[in-house]
Amino acid sequence: MKRRKFIHYSLAAAGAASLTKFPYHLLAGEKKKYAHDLVTLGDTGIKVSRLAMGTGTSGVGGSSNQTRKLGIRGLADLLHYAYDNGILFWDSADQYGSHPHLKAALKRLPREKLVILTKTHATTEKQMKADLDRFRQEIGTDYLDIILLHNMQRKNWPEIKKPAMEVLGQAREDGIVRTHGVSCHTLPALKTAVETDWVQVNLARFNQAGVAMDADVPTVKGVLQDMKAKGKGIIGMKILGAGRLRNRVDESLQFALSQDFMDCFTIGQESVEQMNDLAKRIPQASVRG
Repeated sequence: MKRRKFIHYSLAAAGAASLTKFPYHLLAGEKKKYAHDLVTLGDTGIKVSRLAMGTGTSGVGGSSNQTRKLGIRGLADLLHYAYDNGILFWDSADQYGSHPHLKAALKRLPREKLVILTKTHATTEKQMKADLDRFRQEIGTDYLDIILLHNMQRKNWPEIKKPAMEVLGQAREDGIVRTHGVSCHTLPALKTAVETDWVQVNLARFNQAGVAMDADVPTVKGVLQDMKAKGKGIIGMKILGAGRLRNRVDESLQFALSQDFMDCFTIGQESVEQMNDLAKRIPQASVRG
């Protein structure tokens, strides 16, 4: 039996037998991976740190755990600390209300060394143009590295979002946006992203337990492998199952790190202690046998 199939069957068997019998040895890498490793996002040419600083834990209605608990100065300090430790990738969204916090952090950091991702709910041309202007003003930057259409659920989302997509395409040609893509929250939407040439980057829900995902693990994995084969950048999210896998952090990290199709992943961090803990666990998890 080929190793890939063996691992798949072994994982399934282990999961069925007991959640405590995770087959770490089958997923162990030969070389340590670190949170601060620079990796290339698909065919975009954009280099990001393996771990992104998520700013949208329980993010809704223009706020998140990070913005509510830390405030502008607190979150800016956390982002600055992350930068000092090689974490150069920031994950934000209009929905999280974290743009002003990024702006405060940017005042003390070199813009060109950071990769900033944000997300929009815009549909029309007017909405998208307004968001591009507002986002850049709120963050304090002339350009956005990555902008995603946020939370796609419909199979025909490219038809619905076509005006916004055209604006983003032009913005990329004009140097206002470096690359664009989607975050998906259903399997039909995810499959559409594979076949849509406009999508250069995808933010995908993936973890070993199938928690808060678009379908079961093997199904989603197959779709993301197809996506990777087309040169699209893949950023993992819900690595800890929206917090429901916090008692299985090492297992979750090792599973994510072992997926060749996943360029990097984002995890919402709310303190220096949490960031340091992840930075310590990631290299250990990458080679755990």
